[in-house]
Amino acid sequence: MDQHTIQLTEALARNPEVRLAVPNSLDLLDGEHLAIMGPNAAGKSLLVDMLTGKAALLGAGRIKYDFRPSPAPEVYKNIKYITFRDTYGSTDTNYYYQMRWNTTDHDEVPVVRQLLGDYEESPLQRQLFDLFHIDVMLDKPIITLSSGEMRKFQLTKILLTQPRIVIMDNPFIGLDAATRTQLDELLTELSHMEGLQIILVLSMLDQIPAFITHVLPMIGGKAMPKITREAYLRHYAQRDRLHREKEELVYKELQQKIKALPVHDSAASMVNGQCSMIDDEIVRLNKVSIRYEERTILKALDWAVKRGEKWALSGANGSGKSTLLSLICADNPQSYACDISLFGRKRGTGESIWDIKKHIGYVSPEMHRAYLKNLPSVEIVASGLHDTIGLYVKPKPEQFAICRWWMDIFGVGHLMERPFLRLSSGEQRLVLLARAFVKDPELLILDEPLHGLDTYNRRRVKRIIEAFCRRPDKTMIMVTHYAEELPCTITHHLHLEKIE
Repeated sequence: MDQHTIQLTEALARNPEVRLAVPNSLDLLDGEHLAIMGPNAAGKSLLVDMLTGKAALLGAGRIKYDFRPSPAPEVYKNIKYITFRDTYGSTDTNYYYQMRWNTTDHDEVPVVRQLLGDYEESPLQRQLFDLFHIDVMLDKPIITLSSGEMRKFQLTKILLTQPRIVIMDNPFIGLDAATRTQLDELLTELSHMEGLQIILVLSMLDQIPAFITHVLPMIGGKAMPKITREAYLRHYAQRDRLHREKEELVYKELQQKIKALPVHDSAASMVNGQCSMIDDEIVRLNKVSIRYEERTILKALDWAVKRGEKWALSGANGSGKSTLLSLICADNPQSYACDISLFGRKRGTGESIWDIKKHIGYVSPEMHRAYLKNLPSVEIVASGLHDTIGLYVKPKPEQFAICRWWMDIFGVGHLMERPFLRLSSGEQRLVLLARAFVKDPELLILDEPLHGLDTYNRRRVKRIIEAFCRRPDKTMIMVTHYAEELPCTITHHLHLEKIE
C-alpha cells in the first residue's frame, strides 16, 4: 500500500485575505520529489502555507500526514520551509544581518558558527560544509556575508536538521552558475536519501532539476493534477511555443511605446541651483578599495562608464558586485572616502544625495526590505520620483499618470490600488522595476532585475530594458548570474574576481 506523506483534500484557507481561488488538493506519495510550478501570483506560496499548517483550513478541507520513518509526529519537526526571497522580502529582523555596510558593531553580531547551533559531525555535515565552503565562514560575523554566502548558510542550517520533507522556495535564485550547479548536485544526492523528500517552489517554468519526479502546475490560484516531470516538460514546450507567438506582438507594441517617449536634454543638470554641464563620463572610479575588517572586497579598482554604454557586471557570489553598485548610488558609507566621480562631478564636493540619485534608476533584490508599509502600489512607484521610501511629496496628477503608464508597461497596471504587501513577491518585483524607470533616468542600475520573476515576465522585462537602452544617451549597469538574461544592447563587460 502506498504511503501518503502529505494528503491535502479540497482545502481552502480559513482567512479570506489569503485564500486561493478554489479548493485545492495534493497527494504526495513517499519517494516522490515535487516541483510546484506556476507564474507569479499563481498561489504557490499560499499552497505551501496550507501544506505546512501555517494557514488554517476552512470547513470540510483536511490535511493528513504520514511522516514514517520519522519518530516525531509534529509538522514543524518534519517539514522545513525555507524561502529565499526572505533575504529581501520578509519582515523578520534577521535582515539586519544583511546590512553589510554597517560594520562598526561586529562585536555585537553573532558569527556563523554560533547561528548554526549544535550539530553532530556526520557525512552529511561534512558534505554540506565542503560544498558551501562553510569552514572558512564559521568565524565570520554574519553581517559580513554576501547575499550568496547568506544563502549557503541558510541551506546548511536547514539541512543539518535532517527534516523528513524540505520545501525550498526558489533555491537557485541569486546564486552564481558554479554554485547553482553544485546545489543541484547536492539536492540530487539528497533526493536519494531514504526518508527525505524534496519540494521545490519554482517560477522559472522551463528549469526543473532532473531529480524531480512530479510537477504540480498552478494556474490562477488552482492546483492542477500532479503529473510526471517528463509529461510537464512536453506540455510546457508545446504551450510555450504558442505563448511566444502572442508575446511577440505585445513586445513590439511595448517597445514602440517606450521608443516614442520624449527625449530629455541630459547635457546639463542643476546642481545647487546652478547649471552644471554633465561630462560624457557617467561613472569614474580611481583606485577604489573597500575592506570590511580583514576582508578585502574591492582592490584598487579603476573603472569608467561613458554616456550611452551598457555594462554587464559579473562575478561569483561575494566578489563585490553589490558593493560596487552601492558605491555608485552613495548607499555605502565608504563611498565618500573613495575617489569617485559621477556625471563629471567628484563625490564629496558639496552635492546632496538627491543631486546624485535624481539621475539614477535603481533596483535590487534587497530593495523589498525597505518597503514594509502597506501603501497602494502606485504610491510605491511614485516614491521613485524623489527616491524616497514613502510619499513625502504628493505627486502631481501628471506624475501619477506617468506612474500608471510605467505600471502598465510592466504588466501590473491593474494592481495600482492593491496594497504593496498584498502582492506576490514577483508582482512586488515588477512594481519596484516600474519605480526604477519612472523618472526616465539617465543611468539605469539593475542588480539582478529578473530575480524571482517567472519565465514569461523575465522575457517581458528583458524586452523593456532593451527598448529603454536604445533611447538616446541612456546608460546602464546590469548585474545578473544568468547570461541569457542580458539584453542584446550590452556593449561592455566587467568581471570581478573574488579576493580570497
